[in-house]
Amino acid sequence: MIPDLMRAVEITAPGDADVLKLARRPVPVAGHGQILIRVAWAGVNRPDVLQRAGAYAPPPGASDLPGLECAGVVAAVGPGVTRWKPGERVCALLPGGGYAEYALCCADHALPIPEGLSLREAAALPETAFTVWSNVVERGGLRAGERFLVHGGSSGIGTIAIQIARALGARVWATAGSDPKCAAIAGLGAQPVNYREEDFVAVLQRAGGADLILDMVGGDYIARNLKALADDGRLVFIAFLGGPKAAINFAPIMTRRLTVTGSTLRPQSDTAKARIAEALCRALWPLVEAGAVRPLIDSTYTLNEAVTAHRHMESSTHVGKILLQVAPED
Repeated sequence: MIPDLMRAVEITAPGDADVLKLARRPVPVAGHGQILIRVAWAGVNRPDVLQRAGAYAPPPGASDLPGLECAGVVAAVGPGVTRWKPGERVCALLPGGGYAEYALCCADHALPIPEGLSLREAAALPETAFTVWSNVVERGGLRAGERFLVHGGSSGIGTIAIQIARALGARVWATAGSDPKCAAIAGLGAQPVNYREEDFVAVLQRAGGADLILDMVGGDYIARNLKALADDGRLVFIAFLGGPKAAINFAPIMTRRLTVTGSTLRPQSDTAKARIAEALCRALWPLVEAGAVRPLIDSTYTLNEAVTAHRHMESSTHVGKILLQVAPED
């Protein structure tokens, strides 16, 4: 039975975490090509914080509720959907709406729960898996034996990026700002670089330079990343927490044949996201099921503790993913 109303966390106005309020909303109805998911767990991600602050608007037609990933059970399928049936357990990339008891999803953006994972663990995968795979493997072209540097190595993105790169046979370095975070990075098989005590540029230059860097910092890291690259190296941006602007000497990009690129996931087309989902099922899910890649979960909160979860995210003290438990697992 699908109720008429559901609990959901609304952004009542742009602002700090206190603008998140628990409310009642009509349960959405699955349209053509969509499925309705009864959410058990939802991931908390940095873009949720940016949306709450008024700096990251949802794409046209998406829910205004925060939440870009979830895991749960298919409650209903819309016209034209043959891949999923009500009652099946899925995790999914969402355009928004995950902080609620029910969420709509393009049917092609949902994935089966990897064998051996709970719904809780699976909810920590979609946003990070889509982002890391499309930027590190597809756009960045990481290959076995290459040197890979990821900034923010203890974040949800960072911990998955380390594991995927290691599973592909790359040598991995990751930056973090505390000893506990560096210990977590080392536990995942990467060489930690405490950016408060070491210069990542010097560390990577001593190693021969990074063949690929995944950066979510920007700002003064932009020019330093270029110095840390090996000849023919690639730099991929996925966020600019330190700002998107920098004064850059472009001559080394030409003389050292460097590649600078980047992407954001949320604005991409449904077709593009479906293609990434297919690649995840084919190439990444077997690594997850084999135990080579597993989500690292920092903490969990209930839906009515979303304010606390956001404050924890903004403190940047977490290691791995922050999750909201929306409903008990079946």
